[in-house]
Amino acid sequence: MKWSMLCVLLSFTVTPVAAQTIVASPTRSLAATSATVNKSQGATANSAQDAHAETVLVLGDSISAGYGMQREQGWVNLLTQRLAIAPRQTAVRRNTDRQNAQHRYTVVNASISGDTTGGGLSRLPDLLQRHHPKLVIIELGGNDGLRGYPAPKIRANIEAMVRLCRNADARVVLIAMEIPPNYGARYIDAFRAVFRDVAAQQDVPLVPFLLGGVALDRSLMQADGIHPTAAAQPRLLDTAWPVIQAELLRGSPSQRAAAVPTIDHENGAVHVGGRLRRQ
Repeated sequence: MKWSMLCVLLSFTVTPVAAQTIVASPTRSLAATSATVNKSQGATANSAQDAHAETVLVLGDSISAGYGMQREQGWVNLLTQRLAIAPRQTAVRRNTDRQNAQHRYTVVNASISGDTTGGGLSRLPDLLQRHHPKLVIIELGGNDGLRGYPAPKIRANIEAMVRLCRNADARVVLIAMEIPPNYGARYIDAFRAVFRDVAAQQDVPLVPFLLGGVALDRSLMQADGIHPTAAAQPRLLDTAWPVIQAELLRGSPSQRAAAVPTIDHENGAVHVGGRLRRQ
């Protein structure tokens, strides 16, 4: 694949679609899970169905919106299916009781093709108020970079989104983005540093660029040479899943803030809220 073709990566602008709400339940078949879609952004799953559910909100662009394929084929819907299988393991690791072993997740895909960090920031307050997510996955920034937006502005937008999420007691997973080499080494370095620095300074888990394992494989890219095919979507999920799963197992930001640090003097490490920090 020619990197120059990525000048239009993620940048297709389409009519915004409503956020999809999908309930992942270990007691339902994957086919039934995939078919449960509420097309109204303000709609919520049936109250009896999601009484014990926790929401995962995905805020992204065309990569998460499933550009060029049925939305149900995208990696976000595959995440819903995996969460329908994973809760029993999650419950055991969290030492929860038998009732919580039937834990469910509601995945809300609020991704829009062509969106930017500024667009995501403007939409996020309403999404947080509507869905009260436990976890927000931010997959934005690619269009900012392709349009040459200043790296400090991109960073400010992402940091603002992180603050909004934490103020709503939601955890955050940030997905790193890449831009093609013709943008010049200086801007590319500054762009990459945005994600790396926000993750480090805001203590946010960072997922590598989702297309890192597929972008150079023509068989996994659509005819435009830009967007991944439906066949590539499991690989995108496999890239993101370890970080997402680990974050779902952690306590909420407010719980972690109240955690008492445990000091490991022998190894010079401090454990705070389940995360290890070196002294």
